[in-house]
Amino acid sequence: MELVKKLTTDFEYEDERGLICQICHGDFAQVNYVFSKAGAVRGRFHYHKKAQEQFYVISGKLKLEVYLGDRKEDCIFQTGDVFLIPAQVRHNFIYLEDTHLVSTYDICVETAENVKDIFND
Repeated sequence: MELVKKLTTDFEYEDERGLICQICHGDFAQVNYVFSKAGAVRGRFHYHKKAQEQFYVISGKLKLEVYLGDRKEDCIFQTGDVFLIPAQVRHNFIYLEDTHLVSTYDICVETAENVKDIFND
């Protein structure tokens, strides 16, 4: 299993009016917008037992630290990058620049019963 999978957008269309970028279609149940300031740290090596997350970096730059068992990877992502973190993979974000991104989940990480698929153990 890959710890992080770099993806591409489904399509992009740009003309004199601007840009349309399809990040994903289907199979995602939750969408979040995140803004983090340069130097901020988020995640603290949490993981999801069931949910997988896909991210699209609108602007900025971040370092993603991931690990599963004894495997560890550090990745740099920046404006326009799309990446997927599978379930069970611990992850931590260090924001190298002010960064805007969109995160999507294949299943909601908070249920109607307020049970969360977010773990730090």
